[in-house]
Amino acid sequence: MRQTIPFWLCGLFIYFMPLVVSKAQGSLNATTIGNAQAKGSRVAGLTVSGYIKDAGNGEGMIGVSVYIKETGTGAVTNSYGFYAITMPPGNYNLVISYVGYAKQTKTVALTDRNVRLDLELSQEGEQLQEVVVSTTREDDNVKNIEMSVNRIDVKTLQRIPALLGEVDVIRSIQLLPGVSTVGEGATGFNVRGGSIDQNLVLLDEAPVYNSSHLFGFFSVFNPDAVKDVKLIKGGIPANYGGRIASILDVRLKEGNAKKPELNGGIGLIFSRLSYERPLFKGKGSFIVAGRRSYADVLAQPFLNKDLKGAKFYFYDLTAKGNYHINDKNTVFLSGYLGRDVFGSDFGFNWGNATLSARWNHVFSDRLFLNTTAYYSNYDYSLNTDLKQQRPNDYFRTDSRIVDYSLKPDFSLFLGKNTITFGGQAIVHDFQPGMATAASSGSVRTFGLANKHALESALYVGNEQQVTPQLQLQYGLRYSLFNYVGPGEAYTFQTDVPIGTRREVITTVAYRGGDVIKTYGNWEPRFSAKYDLTTNSSLKFSYNRLAQYIHLISNTTASTPLDVWTTSTNNVKPQIADQIAGGYFKNFGHTGREFEASVEVYYKWLQNQIDYIDGASLILNKYLEGDLLSGKGRAYGAEFFVKRNTGVVNGWISYTLAKTERQVSGINNGNWYPTRFDKRHTLTSVLLFDPPQAKRWNFSATFTLASGTPGTFPTNRFEYAGYVVPLNTDNSRNNYRIPAYHRLDLAATLQGRKRPGKKKVDNWVFSVYNVYARKNAFSVYFQPNADNSRVTEAIRYSVFATLIPSVTYNFKF
Repeated sequence: MRQTIPFWLCGLFIYFMPLVVSKAQGSLNATTIGNAQAKGSRVAGLTVSGYIKDAGNGEGMIGVSVYIKETGTGAVTNSYGFYAITMPPGNYNLVISYVGYAKQTKTVALTDRNVRLDLELSQEGEQLQEVVVSTTREDDNVKNIEMSVNRIDVKTLQRIPALLGEVDVIRSIQLLPGVSTVGEGATGFNVRGGSIDQNLVLLDEAPVYNSSHLFGFFSVFNPDAVKDVKLIKGGIPANYGGRIASILDVRLKEGNAKKPELNGGIGLIFSRLSYERPLFKGKGSFIVAGRRSYADVLAQPFLNKDLKGAKFYFYDLTAKGNYHINDKNTVFLSGYLGRDVFGSDFGFNWGNATLSARWNHVFSDRLFLNTTAYYSNYDYSLNTDLKQQRPNDYFRTDSRIVDYSLKPDFSLFLGKNTITFGGQAIVHDFQPGMATAASSGSVRTFGLANKHALESALYVGNEQQVTPQLQLQYGLRYSLFNYVGPGEAYTFQTDVPIGTRREVITTVAYRGGDVIKTYGNWEPRFSAKYDLTTNSSLKFSYNRLAQYIHLISNTTASTPLDVWTTSTNNVKPQIADQIAGGYFKNFGHTGREFEASVEVYYKWLQNQIDYIDGASLILNKYLEGDLLSGKGRAYGAEFFVKRNTGVVNGWISYTLAKTERQVSGINNGNWYPTRFDKRHTLTSVLLFDPPQAKRWNFSATFTLASGTPGTFPTNRFEYAGYVVPLNTDNSRNNYRIPAYHRLDLAATLQGRKRPGKKKVDNWVFSVYNVYARKNAFSVYFQPNADNSRVTEAIRYSVFATLIPSVTYNFKF
């Protein structure tokens, strides 16, 4: 059987829905205008809409507040800076505001027709110092229906002390409540008890499967090219899907449409440079940004003979361009290319490549469309001849994941309702492993067959202002996953002891396009916000999410060489249901000097993958026979307080959480903590701007967290004079490594401003791990070197000392 339904169904939906809505809107607008001319106040509603851009560079601004004084309602701009508000006829004062920009008030007369109002906002002359988690509008944390959402202002990330002085998105979001990592140097991040593969990381809507450079010390996102970062931990809207823990939505800059601009920085481990400028007389713009580390170059004179020529570096290149065709059409093209190389004679490398093409179209004053087509490629390889000195003797493995997708998203603005609807089709091509071995010139190739899948979805959602105090957001998503040929499907033994390897009993071959297994899931979403007072509110959310791809890793921290696989006839999709509730309040002498929130959540997880003892994960054709499936649960409370203004500002967050799994055959069938379970996490950020030192500002961060679980031996036995550790009770993650804590400091010196000079620069001095804490990444056991009958525990620390750094940043 060949699967065609998702393609033609999505095609019909994409083709007919905008025509129907556009015609309906046309009728509505014609009726509205006619009635307005005849009867005035009987008009159902008129719309004011447009784009809001930064006056300094011409880029669309995300999350700008457009507030109507007379009605007490309003809207915020979408990811492209577009907004639309429908109101009865009349004269209105619109207040447009965004933190750090001068507030504007515009009077709009809605009489007999809709109004197009495009605006540009200028930065305030004396801009308040911002913090990483920025409020995009006044009381946004209270008034916005979104909960479990944090935005990161990338322009201010340099205020946060960073490893080796380099601004990093991924490390910065780990300062937020509910976000953690298993240790320094670990790839990715964990959100509310989820593993790293359960986070959907998007770069201009294209998925990034490995978001880390240098084994997790840095992220793939160049801060000079990033415009907006949004992390969604709960209350996930219906337009997102495919992962069950969180969404990290990273949007790139569009390039300065006003003037050429050059940015860069020189640090101890890598340098970066970006260039942006207008195109086509201001109708378009572009940005290109690159980074390259040079630790390998600086270290070469100090390496011994065996390590001469060793390679350990990373690079990335980010680019984006846009063209404004007319008032109704804008196109964007963006891409990323990055790679890490590590090793000497033996080594490995990995890298991401993405390409996104997007088309924005305004059908009418109320109907907005964004269509995205993307390509994503993540590949990794292992090579015993990295220096290419032995062409006749080597071993190499290669794996990759390739995605192609088409995704239309519609927004329909209807007064108190904002309706979103659309669909997506993704073609997955998994190449789990191909090996090439050469010996004395004889070459042999072997490995695993490719896996293919089609993932598609349709969704509809609505954000509704029910009363001035009550706002709802609800929607429904249906996802369909087809595991397709060519390929083989295996049936495994069922009459074996739980927790042992299952052998294959039947194999069925499928032709290209044949459907091997189909999964479908309804994914309801619901959020509610109720204003208690003008500066406090209660919020609640529920969402169900389905995930059809899996990261196979049984190590303490995932590595770039871990295996990704699709759901198959033996591996079911992961399902998560999460409920969350929170109280949000602003207070202080200005009414919003302080922000505070408390959120609690509970998450149920189905079809969580774990492994039998001794599971073989690399180039294992029958890997599914080593996998176990169980259920999980995660629950906790997140506390957050932030001061927005003043000489001293910043925030403190505390997370109390628990994450567990229950899998038959593991831990005697009892619940056990996952390897990324952390009971307590405390983070604080302090930003200090001394009025006496106008060119200096200072910052500090402190982190304290429970140690992560590990499986330690409970007994031992001796054999032939050797001590062998043994876990006699089949327990999993039965101990915890020591608690983690670290203090970082930073100081920034702004360059002197000279009249007539466009150059802006600064020096950043930072110290990572100030008191040289030897935080344990893991603990392992080995016989004592002097007495093999004595077992000693070894604490492995990635950084066991303080790390000072200095970085020079410039802008022309």
